[in-house]
Amino acid sequence: MWLGWPFDAQEDMSLTQKFIAPSLTLGAILLSAGCSTPSSGHELAPIPISNGATKKTAPMERVSDRKGNTMGTVFVAEYHQFKAGRGEMFRTPKQFRNDLETFYKAGFRPVLASEFLANKMPLPPGASPVVMTFDDSSPTQLQLKPDGTVDPNCAVGIWQAFAKEHPDFPVHGTFFVLPDNLWSNRKNDPRKIKLIFELGSEIANHTIHHPQLKRLSDEKVKWELGTANEKLEALGQKMPVSMALPFGISPKNKALLKGFDWNGGHTAFTGVFLSGAEPAKSPNNPKFNSLRVPRILATTVPFGLDYWFKELKAGRVKPYVQP
Repeated sequence: MWLGWPFDAQEDMSLTQKFIAPSLTLGAILLSAGCSTPSSGHELAPIPISNGATKKTAPMERVSDRKGNTMGTVFVAEYHQFKAGRGEMFRTPKQFRNDLETFYKAGFRPVLASEFLANKMPLPPGASPVVMTFDDSSPTQLQLKPDGTVDPNCAVGIWQAFAKEHPDFPVHGTFFVLPDNLWSNRKNDPRKIKLIFELGSEIANHTIHHPQLKRLSDEKVKWELGTANEKLEALGQKMPVSMALPFGISPKNKALLKGFDWNGGHTAFTGVFLSGAEPAKSPNNPKFNSLRVPRILATTVPFGLDYWFKELKAGRVKPYVQP
């Protein structure tokens, strides 16, 4: 059931103002299933990788005793910065560690946005998918220490440490990046993008300059999205990719989200993600709309991730469960 308004052309409203009181569908769920160091300017050094995230070695034992439910909702978590701060864009390292623990104990396992959109989610029986998404390529998401190792206090470092203890919850996420500013306030470090791919994660389109697309002409929207796709492909990302709308705001011409001809080729997306709302519909649901996929903002404010964790624990959310 529809539980709130995703961010879309509501640019002057705060997150709390974007929702009405939800009318929740009751569902039972058993929960028993259960970075700030700057990059070095020295010569490039190899990156030690502490977990083989691309290897699927998890046994096929049932993750939970929940019944299979491929029509259940899917948690798409939306993260930005990983440090203390005011507002809706911050999640502290401690909160992120707690998020990973909560997802794991509740029987969730990570899938990529591309796997979710294609309805090809590699899940063990009894598991529920969580799509971990990271916007804006903030430096707190991925930082390297001067010796080339991953900063343990950035998001990837925290997740690596968790995956080392829980190999069936690998660093398997989708990073909606600004390709000219990849987790750095200075020059891009090629070791970072190499690490992302080696861990089994992916990068996807979040435009070049993070504009409010509604304020741009069609040609400027095409440039922002088309150029970003070109740069992602040059970095090694297989096309097509999904896209996350900056601020969750669509362009005036929403038909552009379906694809467009640009620069002698065709730009298209496997799906379009919104910002700050409810769990997404299953890709098996006839009402699933790949061009308007809601995400849950990782925040403590109303209708943020903490709220949905409570709803999950109370049994008021029916998640997707692999049979």
